[in-house]
Amino acid sequence: MTEKEKANERIEFLRKEIRFHDRKYYVENNPVISDYEYDQLLKELEDLERQYPDLITPDSPTQRVGGEPAEEFATVRHRVAMLSLDNTYSQDELLEFDARIRRLIPSQQIEYVVELKLDGLGVALLYENGKFVRGATRGDGEMGEDVTANLKTIKSIPLVLDDIGPSIPVLEVRGEVYMEKRAFQELNRQREENGEPVFANPRNASAGSVRLLDPRITASRPLDIFVYTLSYAEGMTFPTHWESLFALKNMGFKINPHSRKFGTINEVVDYCIKWQEERDNLDYEIDGMVIKVNSIAQQIELGSTTKSPRWAISYKFPARQATSKIEDIIVQVGRTGALTPVAVLSPTPLSGIVITRATLHNEDEIRRKGIMIGDTVLIERAGDVIPAVVEVIKEKRTGQEREFRMPEKCPVCGSNVFRPEGEAVTRCVNSSCPAQVKEHIRHFASRDAMNIDGLGPAIIDQLVDKGMVKNVADLYFLKKDEIANLDRMGDKSAQNLIDAIEGSKQNSLSRLIFALGIRHIGVRAGEILAEHYGSIDALSKATPDELQAIYEIGPKVAESIYKFFQQEGNKQILERLRSAGVKMSEEVKEKIADQPLKDKTFVLTGTLASMTRDQASSAIKRLGGKVSSSVSNKTDYVVVGDSPGSKFDRAKKLGITILNEEQFKSLIKS
Repeated sequence: MTEKEKANERIEFLRKEIRFHDRKYYVENNPVISDYEYDQLLKELEDLERQYPDLITPDSPTQRVGGEPAEEFATVRHRVAMLSLDNTYSQDELLEFDARIRRLIPSQQIEYVVELKLDGLGVALLYENGKFVRGATRGDGEMGEDVTANLKTIKSIPLVLDDIGPSIPVLEVRGEVYMEKRAFQELNRQREENGEPVFANPRNASAGSVRLLDPRITASRPLDIFVYTLSYAEGMTFPTHWESLFALKNMGFKINPHSRKFGTINEVVDYCIKWQEERDNLDYEIDGMVIKVNSIAQQIELGSTTKSPRWAISYKFPARQATSKIEDIIVQVGRTGALTPVAVLSPTPLSGIVITRATLHNEDEIRRKGIMIGDTVLIERAGDVIPAVVEVIKEKRTGQEREFRMPEKCPVCGSNVFRPEGEAVTRCVNSSCPAQVKEHIRHFASRDAMNIDGLGPAIIDQLVDKGMVKNVADLYFLKKDEIANLDRMGDKSAQNLIDAIEGSKQNSLSRLIFALGIRHIGVRAGEILAEHYGSIDALSKATPDELQAIYEIGPKVAESIYKFFQQEGNKQILERLRSAGVKMSEEVKEKIADQPLKDKTFVLTGTLASMTRDQASSAIKRLGGKVSSSVSNKTDYVVVGDSPGSKFDRAKKLGITILNEEQFKSLIKS
């Protein structure tokens, strides 16, 4: 065997391995190797393909991102038209849909499949002999834009199919590209800090990312996909939609785990109402449910109108939009000095809460939307996303509206403000501005950072205003008596806060890195840096070139990290944190070889007495388990500490195994 033949054999093996691990990580959410081991496989494949470029194939994992920006998208025809669905807005309309089906095909047993209706971008994926050859947007239903290069960057889209996929000459499936809420918020945070326009909602972010002309930018966006329909399969038929979903799952597609099959319309209605009430528990946005007749033969018999299939319908949830009036526009100062205009609204009920404020992002956004003080506006709230102004209702203007102008001085400290050329964000130049200090402390103490329970905005305001805290390190030198003298604080509350601050010293390194407030560093980047360097000292000595060599760390992020550790003020804060006993390093623990908790999903709720939540999560992950933030039918165990929240109630309702702290420790030890 020649060297090239050996290389080709190894290349095929590596591609198969990487595809397997892509499916485990991105589709099944169940990784079986570390990120480092995965990166080594990919690096070896890249090296071999670089050595033998004629062996590179379009479906290689190395070819997900590539090529120069396109000048425009080509238009392509879908194999089967992507029809829109008729909408219903009430339970009565769902019952009428069922009655209509039964009138059209009388005396037949009807089964329905009910699926979450994701608020994303619909796409069609085309495969030939199991290989991904084209991806297109919905367009007008008949014709869409060819966005293959961009869709290839989404790692939950398989480039090569498993199971029966390669035996099907031509296969077309439909899916919804989406972005998780937390990923969307992090993307907007980074864009706002960079002075770039922010996205209004996750759907706009997803659609905009898929339609970028440069796939390299698309690859940097946290996009995902759920596939929901097998629209065309040459030489292959399935008796039911439900069976086709399982076939798609076996081929390697990511199928939404909340799809259900029901035998009566009343069960369908109950399931729709359940998700109308619980949609905020999901990591992504949905705006309704889709109900489909399960039998393919019945679908064919029912047929379609020119616009919509008769065998399917969508149940739309009540709108998350409302009209309100902008009574004033105030300016808030963030931890990076960014001045953010905020609309003060007349109190407006929306999605179960009363909205009184909405972010306006920056001055350019205000000008683009034509917003004035006194305007009547349409506001929107999507899940955990901060309410935002969608548009001005100009027909309701009275002539009394006033134009808003960004202040020339910081509204908190009175220092000059500066808007860098090419950026949309105006910033306060005073790094000692109390507003920046307060926001930095809020970030430092937040749940995903050092998680200091009890250190809320009112306490932070007093600590900074009274000069007791000038930076985050000062928190660790506070005395109980000092805190007890603050408004609305007593001995017990003060002691609880002191205990929370003391407990935060043992947090993971990734939490500390995120808590420091380094520009562009989110939760995920903190985890990557902690795993790579293992200590603040090692990270602080890293050069931009060394940082850029880490997968997922780009040049802008690398430069930001490097500059942070070069600033003398930051060095002093780190030394004070070290002297206070804050943990600055950690040993990276290897996963236990036999993985006894493999495929088991845990949810933690309440306070554990003998360990932090981070320590419990680490123990679960080392044993091969997964830790989720929400309870679902896929949850195996819910670990309950003191003062558990609604997750405990939901676990009992779903009949999920509940472990107290002692039972959990016994499970880990065994």
